[in-house]
Amino acid sequence: MTDAAALPRTMVITGATGWLGQNLVRAVAPERERVRCLVRTPEEAALLAVVGTSVDPVIGDVRDPDALDRLLDGAADATVVHTAAVIHPTTGTRELFDVNVGGTQLVVDRVRRRGAGRLIHVSSNSPFGANPGPDHRFTEDSPRHPYMGYGRSKAEAEDIVLAAHERGHLEAVVLRPPWFYGPYQPERQTRWLRAVRRNRFPMVGDGSNRRSMVFTGNLVHAVLRAEQVQAAAGRAYWIADGPPPTMLEVIDTVRAALDAEGFAPAGGPRPRFPRAVGDVAERVDGFLQARGRYSQVLHVLGELKDTIACDTTRAEIELGYQPATTLLDGMRASIRWCVDRGIAL
Repeated sequence: MTDAAALPRTMVITGATGWLGQNLVRAVAPERERVRCLVRTPEEAALLAVVGTSVDPVIGDVRDPDALDRLLDGAADATVVHTAAVIHPTTGTRELFDVNVGGTQLVVDRVRRRGAGRLIHVSSNSPFGANPGPDHRFTEDSPRHPYMGYGRSKAEAEDIVLAAHERGHLEAVVLRPPWFYGPYQPERQTRWLRAVRRNRFPMVGDGSNRRSMVFTGNLVHAVLRAEQVQAAAGRAYWIADGPPPTMLEVIDTVRAALDAEGFAPAGGPRPRFPRAVGDVAERVDGFLQARGRYSQVLHVLGELKDTIACDTTRAEIELGYQPATTLLDGMRASIRWCVDRGIAL
């Protein structure tokens, strides 16, 4: 295990203006000499530059080798946290593979060439699909059943990272977070909070299916533990808040958080769809994706019926991972972040 004083003075972050990226930049900027951040536009660079003097944005795309060379220039021995990924593509399913697979391959290649330090690759639950039942939990030894294009792209990205580690090209750790939530959330998460508050978010099935979730602050903690623990090299870890709640419990907790922050949720009967609606959405989603097309609504609806739950025992034992924020407190933090920025709920 590494002493904090011995941590690399530089951290490099891809996807730095993403959901996890923004939380990570703000957590490490006060403690590092330099935080080199890959961003896509001058506006994103300005957004991060105000965080602190240690933040050093580099404008470019994770699919551009020249941009990655600039990002890693002078970053020998730095920790590289690869968070850049596309979850919901806007130009078709090819974008998933161009960014999630092609971008990861380029990051691995450039990290190897530049002699950077440990690579922490942020993966997903999607390479594993859905649990066979609400009492099942994924572990690091569970077989993979990638869910749709995103799951396949993230599975391929994991393979690239771990193969490079096995060949001795670099030192890598893979983290597998499920659905996460917290400050700096994208608009789709805000729309979800609004729908829950207005009692318009449908329950697909009876709500007994379970969903592991992770607060962004807990995930940042896991990233830092993965950086520090020497024995984590070459390992993969599930990262979540703790025991997975049912979907009914998730919705009830969000409504309680909204109420606690002064946003009384609407009453009335909760909208419900039979599980068959989710089954149909999944089949149509698969049909469209096989033809290169993507519908975010269908993709999300197709997953809402499923249990997607993991066991974080390995991370707790090997990384010393200790999630400090509960679902209720994390959702309240998300709501306060919206309020502070004048975002209507």
